[in-house]
Amino acid sequence: MIDARSSEMREFVDEMAASVAMIGRDEAGQLLVWACNENFLQMTGGKRSAIRSFPASFDTLIPNYARTEFRHKLSECFESAAAQELEQAYDLRDGTHWWRLSLKPLRHGGGTSVLYILVTGLEITAKMQLMHELEVSTSRFRSVVDAAYDAIITIDQQHCITLFNRAAENLFGYSAEEMVGRSITELLPERYRANHSQYVHQFARSPVRSRQMDERNRVYGLHRDGSLLPVEIAISKINVGGLIEFTAVIRDIADRVQLMDLLQKQAVTDELTGLPNRREFADTVENLLGTDSKLSIFILDIDYFKKINDSYGHDTGDEVLRVLAKVVMNADRRIGVFARWGGEEFVAALPGLDIEQATSIADDLRLTIEQQNFEHIWRLGKPIPFTVSIGVTERQPRENDVGAIVKRADLALYRAKDNGRNRVEVG
Repeated sequence: MIDARSSEMREFVDEMAASVAMIGRDEAGQLLVWACNENFLQMTGGKRSAIRSFPASFDTLIPNYARTEFRHKLSECFESAAAQELEQAYDLRDGTHWWRLSLKPLRHGGGTSVLYILVTGLEITAKMQLMHELEVSTSRFRSVVDAAYDAIITIDQQHCITLFNRAAENLFGYSAEEMVGRSITELLPERYRANHSQYVHQFARSPVRSRQMDERNRVYGLHRDGSLLPVEIAISKINVGGLIEFTAVIRDIADRVQLMDLLQKQAVTDELTGLPNRREFADTVENLLGTDSKLSIFILDIDYFKKINDSYGHDTGDEVLRVLAKVVMNADRRIGVFARWGGEEFVAALPGLDIEQATSIADDLRLTIEQQNFEHIWRLGKPIPFTVSIGVTERQPRENDVGAIVKRADLALYRAKDNGRNRVEVG
């Protein structure tokens, strides 16, 4: 009876193109292969000559490294009477082959117990190799992206983040797990968010595939702690299955911006006193002349400054210049701009003030310096006496020539010197 049943099974499975085996159990619960076709033997690396008769022991046909998982799935199938699936690799002489095995329980008649399990296998080596190549490619891509010095962020058409590399984590202070799936606008300062969606849609419709973002103006990102990040951004777009994705390469330019700001400040700042220099003063006053408001200007000169240098040395002379700058900056808030004009000369702009008000401020300042009515610890341990002469003038109606106004103040300054110094003259 057993031989007849086994013969029928062998005829059944031999006619199938897939890898097929019929597996049952003996009275002791040991797994038996009642029949299998050549494809099944090729799958496992077995040989028909090694099988004396069917049913054959499961262990004689299945390699040792594949038995445990295979046996576990068969046991689940017998106990639960539910179909099972597994993928297994078999190492043969020509290489490794991958198979997907489907296990279907077979009952006898209307019974509930499983008598046999039909095992069918489809080779998926090509698919697994393709998946492996894809994994390698993906891993290589991820390694390159994560090793990149610049932050790389990808968003979908809904502006949700789909990729957030390690440099982006370092730049913005968020982890990739926190940011993937969230809107890119969370990384933008509030003032940029309203127009961002329109900008993305415009770029999506444009034939341009990549561009530098806002080449003329500074662009800022928003750090987790709320601080602004000056950045440089290059964006590109790709079509993925009919949907457009956008990738931004973001470079931190904080050091560059800091250097540029420093250079810009140095270009308009007097190095010794920290005051605006002559060019910055002229530019500022020119802007003030764009209105019809009142404006007064005074020029201040340290009396007998050469004598200070000759008596105390140039270091002390520099100290006097710095002291003067500090005193004037703290003297009266109505002095809008105070700058070093050159040498021991300084110039001030007093927007909104007429000649009487400016003269009063200038004379108070002169008196403060004469009486040393300020706090300063002198380098030599004792105060250095000095006085100043000041020439004051005001803007004439509709006058917009900075040079002409300063020249009148300069003439008034020379009159103050000619009339004995340590005084204020109006021009």
